[in-house]
Amino acid sequence: MKVSDVMTRNVLSVSPETPLKEVARILSEKRISGVPVVDGDGRVVGVLAESDIVRQEQGAERDRGRGLLGRLVEGPPLALEARTAGEAMNSPALTVAPDDELAEAARLMTGHGVNRLPVVDGGGALAGIVTRADLVRAFARPDAEIERELREEVLLRTLWIDPAAVQVSVRNGEVTLKGDVEQKADAELLGYFASRVPGVVSVRSDLSWSLEDPRIPPSDPHVPESPRRSH
Repeated sequence: MKVSDVMTRNVLSVSPETPLKEVARILSEKRISGVPVVDGDGRVVGVLAESDIVRQEQGAERDRGRGLLGRLVEGPPLALEARTAGEAMNSPALTVAPDDELAEAARLMTGHGVNRLPVVDGGGALAGIVTRADLVRAFARPDAEIERELREEVLLRTLWIDPAAVQVSVRNGEVTLKGDVEQKADAELLGYFASRVPGVVSVRSDLSWSLEDPRIPPSDPHVPESPRRSH
C-alpha cells in the first residue's frame, strides 16, 4: 500500500510569513496538531507543530520570570521569541513521496518521533499529508483487503508470480503462504514483501522452490531468512 492510498490531499498550510498567533488560532479552530509551511511556489520548507508554539510560550514565560539580575547573570533570553511560522518551524521538513510504501512512512514517524509527514511531488510541492492516524486505519483494514493486495500488488505486479501458484490466506492479519515458486529468492522476497503490507501481523511461509540459486546475494540485509523445508 502506498502513501497516496491513505494521505489527505486537501491540506491546510501556512506561509513562512504567517504570524505565530495566527497559526495557533488555526490549529485550535481546526483541531489539528501541526501544519506544513510552504513558500510562494507551493514547496514545503518546514513543518510547524503545536509543540513548537508551546515551547515558544514556555520559553517566553521563563524569561519574563528571571528578572533583571537573572538576565545579566544567565545570559541571553531563553526563548527564541519567534513571531512567524518561518521563525518557529522545523526545517528542513521530513517528507515522503506519494509512491512511497506506508512502511517507510511508519519508519520515519517512529524514528523521528513525529505525528505527520507532508507528502511532496517530484518538485517538492505539497501534494498531501499522512498522519499516524492514517497508518492506524490502514493497519485495521479487513483480511479480505489484505489478501487482495497480496495477490494483486505483491505477487502479480511486484514479483511477477502467477497468483494461482500460491495459496494466500489471511486471518486476523496473520498471513499463510503455501505453494510452489521457481526460486528460493522468490520465496524469500514474497515473505519479505508480505510482512510489509499494512495490516499484516505475521507471515507463515510453507512455500517450496525448485532452484536454490537466489537472484540476489543472501547476505543482502533487506532479504530475510526464508523458512527451511525439505524437498
